[in-house]
Amino acid sequence: MIDSQALHGSAEAQTSWGRFEALYRSSRDDVYAYVLTLLGDRAAAEDITALAFERAYRRRRTFDRRRGEERAWVFGIARNAALDELRRRKRVARLLTEPEDVSEASVEDGAEVALRRTVVKQALAKLPARDREIIALKFHAGLHNAELGRVLGVSESAAGTLLYRTMEKLRKACDASV
Repeated sequence: MIDSQALHGSAEAQTSWGRFEALYRSSRDDVYAYVLTLLGDRAAAEDITALAFERAYRRRRTFDRRRGEERAWVFGIARNAALDELRRRKRVARLLTEPEDVSEASVEDGAEVALRRTVVKQALAKLPARDREIIALKFHAGLHNAELGRVLGVSESAAGTLLYRTMEKLRKACDASV
């Protein structure tokens, strides 16, 4: 007689795979955008995104929900993989202001919204790399301050302070551009 669990895999393995698949589907585009922001190279960003999810899958049993959300955990893995790639290249990261906007501004956006986007892009380009990374993690990844802190290796309150200061710099840079 054939063991049905052996044939179809254990329920735990199926649940684990289902959770990982849901995590992948919900965060792959954001992880790619973040890695692209760090590397500035589409092909490398695709490779590093795949590597990050491969590492996450292999290490999925080490994830501890008490330490944060799975999404932040994956962004931490992606960040480390991207930094490894940058070290491998032995060059300083040149962060882009944001991933290329594949959906061009629609006619409904109007001139004012297009102008605001241009001002923000120019202001972001003037910020230091660390500040652009903080903004990318917060807004591309949608991380909360506690998750942001874990990815950056600082406390939640320090992450909040860094984010606040970075946003102030961005506001001043926007005001100076207008």
